[in-house]
Amino acid sequence: MSPGLRRAVAGQGAAAAIQLLVTLSFLLSLVKTQVSGVLDDCLCDIDSIDNFNTYKIFPKLKKLQERDYFRYYKVNLKRPCPFWAEDGHCSIKDCHVEPCPESKIPVGIKAGHSNKYLQATNNTKELEDCEQANKLGAINSTLSNESKEAFIDWARYDDSQDHFCELDDERSPAAQYVDLLLNPERYTGYKGSSAWRVWNSIYEENCFKPRSVYRPLNPLAPSRGEDDETWGKPPSWGPNIKEFKRRFDPVETKGEGPRRLKNLYFLYLIELRALSKVAPYFERSIVDLYTGNLEEDADTKTLLLSIFQDTKSFPMHFDEKSMFAGDKKGAKSLKEEFRLHFKNISRIMDCVGCDKCRLWGKLQTQGLGTALKILFSEKEIQKLPENSPSKGFQLTRQEIVALLNAFGRHNGLCEALDIEQRD
Repeated sequence: MSPGLRRAVAGQGAAAAIQLLVTLSFLLSLVKTQVSGVLDDCLCDIDSIDNFNTYKIFPKLKKLQERDYFRYYKVNLKRPCPFWAEDGHCSIKDCHVEPCPESKIPVGIKAGHSNKYLQATNNTKELEDCEQANKLGAINSTLSNESKEAFIDWARYDDSQDHFCELDDERSPAAQYVDLLLNPERYTGYKGSSAWRVWNSIYEENCFKPRSVYRPLNPLAPSRGEDDETWGKPPSWGPNIKEFKRRFDPVETKGEGPRRLKNLYFLYLIELRALSKVAPYFERSIVDLYTGNLEEDADTKTLLLSIFQDTKSFPMHFDEKSMFAGDKKGAKSLKEEFRLHFKNISRIMDCVGCDKCRLWGKLQTQGLGTALKILFSEKEIQKLPENSPSKGFQLTRQEIVALLNAFGRHNGLCEALDIEQRD
């Protein structure tokens, strides 16, 4: 029995536990018969991925996510939707996100700028900003402080060109720290026309996909009565067999369920590859995962480096160069189109009416965007100086936190294939 299934039956009555185990095992075996063997676009098999993840990556990553550096994420949940007037803000209790009081944030995190994961970089960044401001002042002493700041932002513009997602301005008064452990990703009940418009905009307007793909999850379709069945009942969390079948059963999804699971594995492999590629960036002595607690910070970095070593040992990595193969001009054009599509998806996250869904949508989009940024910065990472910050490639603390937590979500899915839903 997998660790995921053991957790699924924990706390259940004996008869209920056996019934749940048998049903889940049957469903998993039913789906996995069609999700086995070699994964598309990668010379690796799914059983090898499962074993590698369950016994090497998952236990360490779970511990890492509990460390202070990785549990606090700063996010702006009040940014307006850039595409349409918001009309579906969720008032359901489970959609709520509880921000973290300033007093709970480690001093080394809340005192920092977005780049403050290492002290040397912070000092260099601040000196560069002051230097740039002095130059602007020497050119025109009549410039306002706002104009000088704008020019500094423009000077930084080139640094943002490798971003695959829209980043929140952490200096905005609306940005708040969230404790990810106290606001876990869960099913919230957010659905209907507002939710469907977000999903439809992502899927129909921003994805590269065949038009023949079957999409049965239209929330505007007639209800099956689940809401009547659960009305007035207190929420309970755990594996939801009905939801699992609805999303992954080959019959109910007209064959799309196995493809969806393969896509999850593919996403896992992309992020796994990115972690193995970015390891040299963190192996430098100049990089500290700084929270102010020096002993814990050292332990956190040791644990992170151990995870990186494990990712390097995976023998069947996805080859990112295959994503944009062909002539250089065509490949470059396709890469830029891909980047702009993905960046647009990150902007759509600000149209999500459920705060908890928006939080985890923004985090996972930023995490995947960071993974893509890493995969297409291989040369810059190879040229990193050992004892000084690099202008060619840098990661903000937010990108680091998003990358590891996004990988943690896909890591957990691959580990258990459980769907956490309210039933």
